[in-house]
Amino acid sequence: MKKILLDRLTFRNFKGFRQFVLEANGGNLDVYGDNATGKTTLFDGFTWHLFGKDSTNSTTFEIKELDPAGKVRQHRLEHEVESVLMVEGRRRTFRRVFSEKWTKKRGALRETFEGHETAYYVDDVPVGKREYDAEVAALIPEDLFKLLTNPSYFNDEKHFDWRARRKLLLEVCGDVTDAEVIHSKPDLAPLEAVLRERDVEKHKEHLKNRMSRIKQENKDIPIRISEAQRGMPDVSELSEELLREDIESLRKRIAEKNTELARIKDGGEIATKELRLREIEAEVLAIKNRLQTAVLDAVARQRDVVSQLHQDIDRLRRVIDDGEHRIRQNDRSIEDLNQKRGQLRSEFAAAKAIEHIHDADDNCPACGQLLPEDKRQEAHDKALAAFNRAKAEQLEVIQRRGRSAKEEAERLGIENDRYRRDIEKTKNDLLPLETQASEAGAELERLRVGIQDPATDPEFVQLQQEAERVRVEIADLRSSGRQAAETVERAIADLQREIGGLEADKAKFEQVRKQQARIAELEQQESKLAAEYEQLQHELFLTEEFVRTKVNLLQNRIDSKFRFARFRLFREQINGGLDECCDTLYNGVPYDKGLNNAAQYLVGIDIINTLSQHYRVSAPIWHDNAEAVTVRPETDAEGINAIRTIHEYGSFQFFIRGRGSGADQFPEETRTKLLHLA
Repeated sequence: MKKILLDRLTFRNFKGFRQFVLEANGGNLDVYGDNATGKTTLFDGFTWHLFGKDSTNSTTFEIKELDPAGKVRQHRLEHEVESVLMVEGRRRTFRRVFSEKWTKKRGALRETFEGHETAYYVDDVPVGKREYDAEVAALIPEDLFKLLTNPSYFNDEKHFDWRARRKLLLEVCGDVTDAEVIHSKPDLAPLEAVLRERDVEKHKEHLKNRMSRIKQENKDIPIRISEAQRGMPDVSELSEELLREDIESLRKRIAEKNTELARIKDGGEIATKELRLREIEAEVLAIKNRLQTAVLDAVARQRDVVSQLHQDIDRLRRVIDDGEHRIRQNDRSIEDLNQKRGQLRSEFAAAKAIEHIHDADDNCPACGQLLPEDKRQEAHDKALAAFNRAKAEQLEVIQRRGRSAKEEAERLGIENDRYRRDIEKTKNDLLPLETQASEAGAELERLRVGIQDPATDPEFVQLQQEAERVRVEIADLRSSGRQAAETVERAIADLQREIGGLEADKAKFEQVRKQQARIAELEQQESKLAAEYEQLQHELFLTEEFVRTKVNLLQNRIDSKFRFARFRLFREQINGGLDECCDTLYNGVPYDKGLNNAAQYLVGIDIINTLSQHYRVSAPIWHDNAEAVTVRPETDAEGINAIRTIHEYGSFQFFIRGRGSGADQFPEETRTKLLHLA
């Protein structure tokens, strides 16, 4: 068996402990103290430094020391708990350090609080959280640790509900197979096939769900039957056969009326009149064509002639406008060129008037002495020749630019003369076209005036009068026929409405048959559901009997594992059913219903002993409020008992008694009194 013993537990700035060392030395330890002196804090620190939770399994408890107003007394402290454990004779150290994180941002004068951080150490070596948790889990898993160190944890519904207790008991004590249960009671044989598909709990849940649905369906069926009965129309005073005969008779009468209506609408005399009207309209159209077609053709041809003449006139006018525009542009260009020639003449005269002035140095550039006469004359001649050459080139450029401007001006003048000749010729061509266009327009108007109005033709007028007379006759015939047709149509509508009423009454019989079939279907469904519900009840009884049988088989096996604790795995209900549970009992009294503190502790230690034997591991057992227990049950595990002191023996924080423990921080007389009382 792996045995875990607490050698020493050290607190620094943890829940009001500034600095405190609990020396257990691997032995049993009694810790005495008044209320609110920190006895529970010892267990909180032990669980927190291993798992990050206090003794109630909370991760949100306050670690820092608070003042009466609930504010942190002092910031920037490291809050830590360190334990020294003996694990199978090997010394192991675990330490968790919780601290505030303060950082100074660039440019800021003060540090700012950024949150908290936690550091972890195993055997004084810093590690990460994952490695720390792995080292702790290698000692003992968290859930198992809570079961082995807290006598009340197994029976605390907040942390360990009845399903978890039952599962753990079956794991420790060994389960009974379904086959063994069925073999022990032959009446359970029908469950054998079901339990191959799912376990008894899921089957029971399936049965209950199905029974609940059946109850709801059966509850709804009478309502549906009542709705179907209310939905059946009253046909007690109707005969379906008579209704069928009346409907058939009315349909025959409607067919006769439709024949009469068709005869009225077809009227033969109206057709004859309409045929004559179409003939008259054709003759009128022929007269119009005869009187107007030839003239209209001549008008169209003359309109084309006029249009072509106007197109030619527009073309010639555009030629004239374009030539005049070009002349205006050329005149402006000639004027600009003449101005430019004047400027060039001025430039030529100014350049020609410039005389050469000799200003060169007559001294030698090397020695500074006056050059000889022949050398000076040679220099003068070279300078004069260079001046004359440059002057001649400048005058030539000016003359060339002047000649170019003169030639361009002359070219533009010649071009304008050509444009003027073209314009004059075009105007000469335009004049006869305008005369022709005027004459053609007059001819077009004459032809238009010559179109004859058909209303002046006697034959046309006579046909128009006959057509109007025929139209009046057709309208009179239609008016009299429409009145007769409307009378027949009203009679047909009355017959159709009468048939509609009879059809509605006849449909009531079909509705009655549908509702009767629905009621019969619902009644059959109700019977089927009742039979299914009875079968499900029997199956549910078998599952409960299965559980009862299995529990009876398990009971002796479970009880044999414990000295004091007993377990009730189901409760008998008033209706004979089973309500599954897992209640811990001591002498028949439930753990959470009347069992005193001493008995609860006795049962808790008994459960811890069994679990330790099963898992082959033991850990320090922490017992808060241990003053309620006068006789301690036997256990191989290390025990740390927190005992509330009596006020009359003085005011002090707390006192420790145990193998190897020290209490030199307290007055001798106080320690002696407490030792004597203990």
